[in-house]
Amino acid sequence: MQANDVRVLKSAAIPTLAVGAIVAVVALVVVGGKGALGAVVGTLLVGVFFSISVVAVSYAAKVSPQVMAMAAMGSYLVKVVAVMLMLVAFGDTGAWHPKAFAWSVVVCTIVWTAFEVRAFVKTKMLYVDPEAKVPGKGD
Repeated sequence: MQANDVRVLKSAAIPTLAVGAIVAVVALVVVGGKGALGAVVGTLLVGVFFSISVVAVSYAAKVSPQVMAMAAMGSYLVKVVAVMLMLVAFGDTGAWHPKAFAWSVVVCTIVWTAFEVRAFVKTKMLYVDPEAKVPGKGD
């Protein structure tokens, strides 16, 4: 992974884990132990899925911009479908409180996405190649 990608991963993961911990404490107070367990599982689910996505796109970027774009779109689609399947599969489980699980997934997804966007915006990367030759333009 490139240093920029590690920075983006940390910039999104740390706030997400912090917010996930807050959601778990709130769920513990409001619902009890099963609520806290649901919130923790939801937070870990988001952390793992979104981390895999960042790593996949990072490695695809080494191949080409086209492969990176395909990896980004493909991992996004897989991530959304997988999270939805997990919410449906564990929506009525007795192991943890399903609403605490679902709320932690939603809140952590929003936090991860917001901080990932923030990290990309703050990253000093060139969007175009300043040395590129434009066909039909002198030189």
